[in-house]
Amino acid sequence: MTGVYNMTQLKNILGRILALWAMVSFIATFLIIFIPSMLCWLIPDPKGQDIFIRISRLWMNVWLYLVGCPFTVKGKENFKKGETYIVTCNHNSMLDVPLSSPFIQGPNKTIAKSSFAKVPLFGFFYMKGSVLVDRKNEISRRQSFDKMKAVLRQGIHMCIYPEGTRNRNNEPLKKFHSGAFKLAVETGTAIMPAVIFNTKRVLPANKPFFFWPSKVAIHFLPPVSTANLTADQLKEKIFQITMEYYTSHQDQ
Repeated sequence: MTGVYNMTQLKNILGRILALWAMVSFIATFLIIFIPSMLCWLIPDPKGQDIFIRISRLWMNVWLYLVGCPFTVKGKENFKKGETYIVTCNHNSMLDVPLSSPFIQGPNKTIAKSSFAKVPLFGFFYMKGSVLVDRKNEISRRQSFDKMKAVLRQGIHMCIYPEGTRNRNNEPLKKFHSGAFKLAVETGTAIMPAVIFNTKRVLPANKPFFFWPSKVAIHFLPPVSTANLTADQLKEKIFQITMEYYTSHQDQ
């Protein structure tokens, strides 16, 4: 029993050291790409957003290598040229955003909490990649819905986490909120389910300042049309697709 306790303590200590390295390397690499990414504000969308995402993808590829997280992407062929999608992702960790938006094929924005926009320097980057929302403010929620419609009209994908917040329990998925599916039905935009693997191991939601290198992945699944479906029917369909795929592939 003592040996197990000592191993747990050792892992906790090492995890905190690795978390420090992850944070330092994240900031250092961010500062390198900050100015090029900010120049994208000057380029009209969707071209400017496309370049911004490509820079973000380069940044994340480098950073994931530095922190020892081998990363794979599957299903890129499901993105059809000229089509715009609402991409829905499961949400287990703060690492999910860096694994989703940069690797969506084409310009995209994420629905995101407005509070992060206040972070010095990073806030400008965050605003470029996001539609901001204050979840506690009804007016802000309505405005964000209209902004997401405008993003889709520009031919820019929207990345949404229908669980709303990180999944801190032992169930594969939390109950989905309706926003993404109402947006899809109202705009006639197909939903592309995406499934993220192993981020809970790397950056657990219930373990502050802890980082454990592990292989991670995102799989993009075939898009689902909104035709002849209500928002609730679409929500249930995407939930089942995501749940079945996640549970059948999580041990790979």
